[in-house]
Amino acid sequence: MYRLRGKGSFPLYSVISPSVDEIRSYLPPKLGTALADLPAREWGDVEEIRLRVRQPVRLCTPAGEKLLARSGGVAQDPRDALVFDEDDARLTIDLATRGSVYALQEQLASGYLTLPGGHRLGLAGRAVVEGGRLCGVRHISSYCLRLAREVRGAAGPVLPWLVDGPAGRVVNSLLVSPPRCGKTTVLRDAVRQLSGGVKALGIGGFQVGLVDERSEVAGSWQGIPARDVGPRTDVLDACPKAAGMVTLLRAMAPDVLATDEIGREEDVHAIEEAANAGVAVLATAHAWSLEDLRARPTTGRLLARGDFTRLVFLGRSKGPGTLEAVLDGRTLRAVSAPILSGAGRAV
Repeated sequence: MYRLRGKGSFPLYSVISPSVDEIRSYLPPKLGTALADLPAREWGDVEEIRLRVRQPVRLCTPAGEKLLARSGGVAQDPRDALVFDEDDARLTIDLATRGSVYALQEQLASGYLTLPGGHRLGLAGRAVVEGGRLCGVRHISSYCLRLAREVRGAAGPVLPWLVDGPAGRVVNSLLVSPPRCGKTTVLRDAVRQLSGGVKALGIGGFQVGLVDERSEVAGSWQGIPARDVGPRTDVLDACPKAAGMVTLLRAMAPDVLATDEIGREEDVHAIEEAANAGVAVLATAHAWSLEDLRARPTTGRLLARGDFTRLVFLGRSKGPGTLEAVLDGRTLRAVSAPILSGAGRAV
């Protein structure tokens, strides 16, 4: 179980965490062994594993960074920590790509690899640049392995704000937060619940089209979602968001289009096309505040047009995924009560 808190409500949510065995196959043996020796509670809190050549292995948790001990467990003294070396760095990329580095050059040019299950391996080193364009990374010296988790119920505090009760439809909504504040996790669970229907809120299931550009939401492997995104969800995996939204609009007739981390000009056009087709959009965006969101050319344009009915701000004040504020997308003022009236309780 995992506690993901929303303001005014602190229920327990069920969490499906990756096993150590699922992760260790992508890591050098000494690192995999040390992770396997971690107490279950320590492993359950790990959000990211930071690997830097000639530096201790760092585990990022809600409580802060911890050092992985050579003997397993957590090291209090850096001298007892497991150090990531040059051989580990070379072996990690071989394991993560299954020895097919060149077949994954397009992903590597983006600075990350998506692993089965939706886990994401970011990397840094010497850039390969051609014609001013980043084409890849070689001599990799840093990795950031971000672990994907299903948190069933994570979207519970958010859902009442996304559904228009009298009309029985989802409204255009944008989930906003800084990095590592749970917006992808909340998005995944919102898709799952909207797809399956929420009896407690008096809503049936919607046809959902999910564009999962980086395979982080559904965690698809060979086209089949590894994460539960609901029974009425169609996933377009590893496809650019804008092209994917337009494709799903034309091919799958969704009631709701969902996607993660909008921010490009073409994303704006796709959202406008969905709005013109009468299809609700549920998306996420990186931002630290409303001012930050408005200052960015693409999201600022969407806000100026009033394309989103709801802006939902998430944070970490009471743990990842904390519901911090909900604004009316047109007035940019705080909303005092969910738009879903009479069909559920307020958050």
